[in-house]
Amino acid sequence: MDFNLRPLLEQLEQEELSKFKSLLRTLPPQDELQHVSQAEVDEASGQQLAEILTTSCPVFWVEMVTIQVFDKMNRTDLSKRAKDELREAALKSLQENALPPSELAQVQGRSVTNPEDATESSEGETPGQQDAYSNIWKTSGPIWKQNLWPKASEHPHTFPQGYESLVPFCNPHAPAGPFPHTVVLQGAAGVGKTTLAKKWMLDWAQDHLPATLPSAFYLSCKELGRQGACACTFAELLAKKRPDAQEAGRQVLAQGQEVLVVIDGFDELRVPSGALLHDICGDWREPKPVPVLLGSLLKRKLLPKATLLVTTRPEALGELRLLLDQPLLVQVEGFQEAERRGYFLEHFEQQDQALRAFQGMKASPALFRMGAAPAVCWVACTCLKGQLDKGEDPASTCRTPTSLFLRFLCGQCPHLAAPAPRLPTALRALSLLAAQGVWAHTSLFDGQDLGQLGVSEADLRPFLEGKVLQADADCEGCYAFLHLSVQQFLAALFYLLDGGAGAPGGAGGCGCAAQGIGDVRALLSKEKRLRNPSLAHVGRFLFGLANEERARELEAAFGCRVCREVRQELLLAARSAAGDWPSSSRADTRELLRCLFESQDGALVREALASVTELALHLQSERDLVHAAFCLGHSRALRRLSLRVEKGIFAEEDRSREPGPWAERSQSDQHLLPFWADLCAAVGSSRNLVSLDLSQSSLSASAVGVLCENIASAPRSLQRLVLRNLSPANAYRHFCAILGGYESLTHLTLEGSDQKYVLPILCGVLLHPKCNLQYLRLVSCSATAQQWADLAASLEMNHSLTCLNITASEFQDAGAKRLYMTLRHPTCTLQRLSLENCHLTAAYCKELSSSLMVNLRLTHLCLARNDLGDHGVRLLCEGLSYPECQLQTLVLFHCSITSDGCIALSALLQEGSGLAHLDLGRNHLGITGVKFLCEALRKPLCRLRRLWLWGCGIIPFSCGDLASALSSSQHLVSLDLGQNSLEHSGMKTLADVLKLPSCPLQKLRLKIDHSDVQIQKLLEEIKEGNPKLTIERDNEEPKNHRPSSADFIF
Repeated sequence: MDFNLRPLLEQLEQEELSKFKSLLRTLPPQDELQHVSQAEVDEASGQQLAEILTTSCPVFWVEMVTIQVFDKMNRTDLSKRAKDELREAALKSLQENALPPSELAQVQGRSVTNPEDATESSEGETPGQQDAYSNIWKTSGPIWKQNLWPKASEHPHTFPQGYESLVPFCNPHAPAGPFPHTVVLQGAAGVGKTTLAKKWMLDWAQDHLPATLPSAFYLSCKELGRQGACACTFAELLAKKRPDAQEAGRQVLAQGQEVLVVIDGFDELRVPSGALLHDICGDWREPKPVPVLLGSLLKRKLLPKATLLVTTRPEALGELRLLLDQPLLVQVEGFQEAERRGYFLEHFEQQDQALRAFQGMKASPALFRMGAAPAVCWVACTCLKGQLDKGEDPASTCRTPTSLFLRFLCGQCPHLAAPAPRLPTALRALSLLAAQGVWAHTSLFDGQDLGQLGVSEADLRPFLEGKVLQADADCEGCYAFLHLSVQQFLAALFYLLDGGAGAPGGAGGCGCAAQGIGDVRALLSKEKRLRNPSLAHVGRFLFGLANEERARELEAAFGCRVCREVRQELLLAARSAAGDWPSSSRADTRELLRCLFESQDGALVREALASVTELALHLQSERDLVHAAFCLGHSRALRRLSLRVEKGIFAEEDRSREPGPWAERSQSDQHLLPFWADLCAAVGSSRNLVSLDLSQSSLSASAVGVLCENIASAPRSLQRLVLRNLSPANAYRHFCAILGGYESLTHLTLEGSDQKYVLPILCGVLLHPKCNLQYLRLVSCSATAQQWADLAASLEMNHSLTCLNITASEFQDAGAKRLYMTLRHPTCTLQRLSLENCHLTAAYCKELSSSLMVNLRLTHLCLARNDLGDHGVRLLCEGLSYPECQLQTLVLFHCSITSDGCIALSALLQEGSGLAHLDLGRNHLGITGVKFLCEALRKPLCRLRRLWLWGCGIIPFSCGDLASALSSSQHLVSLDLGQNSLEHSGMKTLADVLKLPSCPLQKLRLKIDHSDVQIQKLLEEIKEGNPKLTIERDNEEPKNHRPSSADFIF
């Protein structure tokens, strides 16, 4: 990134950081953050959030939204700081490129003459504004035709109207903002940004806009970017599209009259990073290179009152955000499902064929998503119509994007019976052209580009006739691929063709570098993908083309040799990525699964995942489900699986129904249930899988039934099952119903607010003679007093359960009393018990104390976040003082304890209690409380080894008592003083003891001010004098801090 995000986020207070997180997902494009879980973001500190964003999201998006969020929060200081760093980085990049101003507009040393520059008015007429744009359809029409929407040229105003209400100059009811309007239409390639912009220009020409602006101009960056290094004035630039602008425009410019300027295809303006900031011009009469003029226009140094409409792809937003001040971002999404279906019905003569083809495309979520672009719909219709006319099954063509585009490439060239001699050479040249364009961020090529590759237009005739390559509608003499996906597909093909980057002795690394193309390793690099998102698509296509069946199809169609060695390189890359899965991000996991699915090569997937024993899957879309199901079906070594299913994948209307026979299940889930069944079958049939974690998941009743069926009928290998925050509400009940007699299961966690009617079934599981459950955790569990009593009674009969964790549940004192009675029962096997945040008070601490006197098994007890108070602590100490009490660990985190409670605990510790671990965090102990605890630590009978005093309000004055205790204690090895402001004076007092080699302490946790030089010096002295002592820095957010029970109880 071009600015350091971490220190900026660390400047935010906790409330501000929460606001930053909430605003983060409101800014487009939101799908950049979809692969990062909401929980992961919510729980992150400033430092952790910076790491999540910079490693999981494209750099340009992070930079852009960070500035926008800071602006929305009125943290203009942080916004300005980020912008300054960005500008410095951009100017530094420009200096490193060392490009003279005269060459800023040059595109690889070439220029293209625009025939429209010489456009003249009809004889005897003075063109007005309407007349000047009366031929706008001449430029707009080809765009509709190129987008291949049937009959589009006959109905120019059928473009979706939903976006117009978002754009101020299209909506008469839009409120006037304090700043001039700048609207950015951003969206993926081919979804209609240019079409929409030209449609609005056409509406302007025909007075269809609600509030027509006095003047309007259309500037195509794709066209302007290839005009060479010639400078021109701003008036001359506008006159290229408006013959009257040289005269009438002078008055407009001079008066600063409001105008509409459309800057189309900002991502096609090929200039070095930061170049648009280099030379800002405010004089419309001064000749400057085109990029300088455009940069000045965007920064409002020219036409400051103008309304600007900019179109761009998401990857160019990073550069654009340096130039714009508070733009309105509108995301153009392209065809919705109904429009895609309508497209198929228009394209096919027979409705049954159209619907069969449409369902075939919809069966592939990745391909269906790409169908938002009309050009991709045309590709699909063209391929599938040919197959259906021949009576062939289109399923294999629709399986992946690679299979579709391969069929398109082979089917569109009318040469298959007898390949032309130069066809393999032309295909190699075309794939090289595509690869160079992808790596150079361009999709437009001219005759000189073709000449440098040694091919002519005649050589490429099959591809031109097949519409794989097309003459560009805006730029005379230039060519572009039908769609960016076609270019990415051909770029992947470059690595496989004989003599390409993947061939031995071929272009290889050096040859690729010489042609401006990275090798396979660079292509698959995460760093490269984040800076150039197109490379991820090329990488997926490469995995797809490495399939042996597809390689043979290519060779047969074009008479060329496909390099098989690339498959081995892809396998090594996949193995390396899979080996990092336990620690890799969800985005990296998702990307590898996409690549492996695209390959459709079971052997490759098995080899790639051969060593994977642990996997975390976050399914955010139908596409993720399909990919995961395929890959898990070929995974053999998996032992631990964590699964999360986002809301929206399964139909909500099915959630109220009971799982039943397949024929009765929701029709809306029918196309997904087979994939879900495949995934569940892989889970159920695995003899190695010992742990399944299903958390934060929104399923349908059908999906729950399918998973339960597979777990129930599978080999009994599962040992650990975690069910956390699931829907529908009855999911917990159905899962528990299959666990009776499941003898391999030893650990069970049920967490969520919808666990009604679970306890009765759970009691049956515990009472089953084959029950081997050892650990049970119930979180946020609602139950009646009788149900809690039944659970306690079942523990008297169960002989396997040793750990019971009931957290954040409506247990209350009545339920606790019955459980305390169970602890006295001689057959009760519980050794570790946690009742955190169960609304307990001191009312029944006497009963608990009595149970501790006679229980010979319980060693760990957690009562964190219960309002026990000092009275409750005193009652507990009575039971703990008995020699029969076996308790070793006591957690009283956030229990309203003061110095009076510390007096009772101090007396207990001095009497030789068996307590070795004590957590008193988040209790305001005061000076007196700390003093009594330290007094106990100094006594030889005190066996305490670990003491947690996190956030207890300890002040520097108490550090003298702590230092004295540390110098005298013979057993204390771990001390937590996090979230206590000890300051330099307190640290100095502690350091005098801590740096002594004789100090028994091995681990110390502190809240440390990184900017305090004196404290840093003290820490260095401690480390030098006592190297065996480990000092941890407590940087955790207070609200996220958990009691120590998670560390040493469970």
